[in-house]
Amino acid sequence: MANTAQAKKRARQAEDHRQLNASHRSRMRTFVKKVVKAITAGDKGGAETAYKEAVPVLDKMVGKGIIHANKAARHKSRLNARIRAM
Repeated sequence: MANTAQAKKRARQAEDHRQLNASHRSRMRTFVKKVVKAITAGDKGGAETAYKEAVPVLDKMVGKGIIHANKAARHKSRLNARIRAM
């Protein structure tokens, strides 16, 4: 348990950041799932639209440090390949 005022403040900040990061990760996953759902349904137009909405969200998560740049690139590449294969 934190004993000093500084440690208590850092613990509060860490909890706030943890919750915010979880929210960002959830939002990112939701956008990726929308693309996957459209691909599974066979809706190429819907998948392309969802992909165009998901790419900026992935890029923002990289900028915030939520995910690594390579992970975002991997997601984008795989989703785009699945859309092109439709």
